[in-house]
Amino acid sequence: MMDQARSAISNLFGGEPLSYTRFSLTRQADGDHSHVEMKLSADEEEVTENHTQGHHATVAKPKRWNGYICYGTIAVIIFFLTGFMVGYLGYCKRAETKASCEPQVAATTPDPSISDSDDLLEPRAPSRLFWGDLRAMLSDKLTKTDFIKAIKEMNTHVPGLAGSQKDEELAVLLRDRFHTYKLSDVWLDEHFVKLQVKGSSRNSVTILNADSDMSLLVMNPEGYVAYSKATTVTGTLVHANFGTEKDFEDLDTSVNGSIVIVRAGKIPFAEKVANAGKLDAAGVLIYMDHSRFPVVNADLALFGHAHLGTGDPYTPGFPSFNHTQFPPSPSSGLPDLPVQTISRSDAEKLFEHMERQCPSAWGTDGTCRLHSSQSKKAKLTVSNVLKETRIFNVFGAIRGFEEPDRYVVLGAQRDSLGLGAAKASVGTALLSELARVFSQMVSQGFRPSRSIVFASWSAGDFGAVGATEWLEGYLSSLHLKTFTYINLDKAVLGTKNFKVSASPLLYSLIEKTMQSVKHPRSRLPLYRDSNWVSKVEKLSIDNAAYPFLAYSGIPAVSFSFCEDTEYPYLDTPMDSFDLLIQQVPLLDNVTRAAAEVAGQLVVKLTHDVELSLDYEAYNGKILEFVRDMSQFRADVKGMGLSLQWLYSARGDFFRATSKLTTDYKNAELTNRFVMRAINDRIMKVEYSFLSPYASPRESPFRHIFWGSGSHTLAALLENFKLRQKNSSTVDDTMLKDQLALATWTIQGAANSLSGDIWDIDNEL
Repeated sequence: MMDQARSAISNLFGGEPLSYTRFSLTRQADGDHSHVEMKLSADEEEVTENHTQGHHATVAKPKRWNGYICYGTIAVIIFFLTGFMVGYLGYCKRAETKASCEPQVAATTPDPSISDSDDLLEPRAPSRLFWGDLRAMLSDKLTKTDFIKAIKEMNTHVPGLAGSQKDEELAVLLRDRFHTYKLSDVWLDEHFVKLQVKGSSRNSVTILNADSDMSLLVMNPEGYVAYSKATTVTGTLVHANFGTEKDFEDLDTSVNGSIVIVRAGKIPFAEKVANAGKLDAAGVLIYMDHSRFPVVNADLALFGHAHLGTGDPYTPGFPSFNHTQFPPSPSSGLPDLPVQTISRSDAEKLFEHMERQCPSAWGTDGTCRLHSSQSKKAKLTVSNVLKETRIFNVFGAIRGFEEPDRYVVLGAQRDSLGLGAAKASVGTALLSELARVFSQMVSQGFRPSRSIVFASWSAGDFGAVGATEWLEGYLSSLHLKTFTYINLDKAVLGTKNFKVSASPLLYSLIEKTMQSVKHPRSRLPLYRDSNWVSKVEKLSIDNAAYPFLAYSGIPAVSFSFCEDTEYPYLDTPMDSFDLLIQQVPLLDNVTRAAAEVAGQLVVKLTHDVELSLDYEAYNGKILEFVRDMSQFRADVKGMGLSLQWLYSARGDFFRATSKLTTDYKNAELTNRFVMRAINDRIMKVEYSFLSPYASPRESPFRHIFWGSGSHTLAALLENFKLRQKNSSTVDDTMLKDQLALATWTIQGAANSLSGDIWDIDNEL
């Protein structure tokens, strides 16, 4: 302030100017290039002006004092300067008082007509908005959004099958909308995948007389399970409850060579089938029982897939681009037995030919039976066929203003084997409306530091095929650029509960978001249970967020508003808009709350200088694993090994997180170079837990915490438990390898988090 005063006085009284002026032209959203930025080097104050006419930069010449001005003129000038100083001090005092409070939302201009111009939306406000402003802006725009209309409209376009003409039409519609919203970049991603569909011959389930092979009952189910083995098998019927590993362990009869009947729910179809396959079952039938799905029509068909994996199972580990040529190599996750869904009424017909009532602990109705009689057997015929299919993923992006090469991705599947209101329409509507809202926010001053990518996936009903093919296509670079994936699938299935599945890196951010978003029914914050983290569910293989976390090492989150029971119409022909709004009367409010959860996560992740990822969360996870391993110290010692390396790796990871925290506290937040380096270290955490010793083709889900396979920490603990029961059942050499590789994966994560090699502090 005093420098400005001295400069003014000096200029008035003939001194040389103490500052220079720099002019720069900045492109405006309306195409006008008349924005002039003036920067005074003496005080680094920026002034921006907008004029309709051109500007001419002039530098004031020094005024010379010629000694002939009267003393009265001098008095007038001094009086003027005194008034200026008093006014300036008063203004500064008011500015300081205002700055101490939360800044108000910057002045905005009315939303431009997004159909009049092809220009990209750019911020009209010159200053950076603050978190409180952005949260209020987001909430205001979402409040004005008619989500009922958006969901209903999307449900009229949702196709029945990925790759169909309706699927392509919806892809084009979303692409055009992204263009209409003036997103920075819009593009399509094309893949050629193999999908299994129903064949011309109908699948069948038949009850035969064991002696004469005479047909006693013939059924032709309407539903089907993709990636079932196409074949015919015969065997006795055995009910295995939900088909979990424990359910099979609790059976008092063998399922070897039998056709297993299981209830839908609890775990994905693929896991039920894999569990039955491990015990050499001949086939699997899946139905929805009355106790778990009481409102479902008894003749309702059911859809699903049996691939224990994600993506195209005939190009595992490789992207299904048209220009790539890979030899046929079926995924190890494909079942080697036929699988078929049946209606509840069909299941009850089968029970009439079975004996022994199901255990009361199962909680089923009185019709359930355990196994077929000795005089009867079942025959299952599946005639599904593979179909080469072209699918499109649709993308739209808002580029970040400071780190455009770092991005958060929001995604939703748009296909559905049924009507797909809850399965696909809600997520697609959320995706489209959030893209529109964020583009408007950018036009009104929101300057996301990092990019926001909106992705519409195809073939989601076949095991996140579209999403996984994209990940496989850019595996070498996505983990360096994508720092979070937010899944919008099945975000609204009820009103009572709010459930979350996520990477531990996102727990703190999710909790803050839950504290600021109100429940659509109670109007209280979603955060009401301090023990909510213990209720976080592990991402299942049928969740599109799963491959992002377990395959690519990208922190991911999936959330849902739901009831205590499962939504009854998912994966059925009855997943309609009318039944959705009947099951969720507050559909508009709940969808808006879901949009606010996703929107606030995006704002926090792209607005703050530092990434809002809690890298220290894995300290607890590693400590928990070390404690579990400690119970096997005697076994490890008996194998001639020691757990000291594991303890040291855990200590190194703890020290690495502590050092990163110290580096962050000591960093100058305005130094973008330093903060980018810190953020890059944080982004490596999840990826570092992908086992470098497992092939992404043979074991695609390489994450040692959340993946599947012998490289995981869960598999290591399970093998030690088996060894304690019977040492002859476990190969010690394999167990030693598992322990060593798990230890060094944790050590590698610690080294990666430390930063440069001279910062690594190994105490082995």
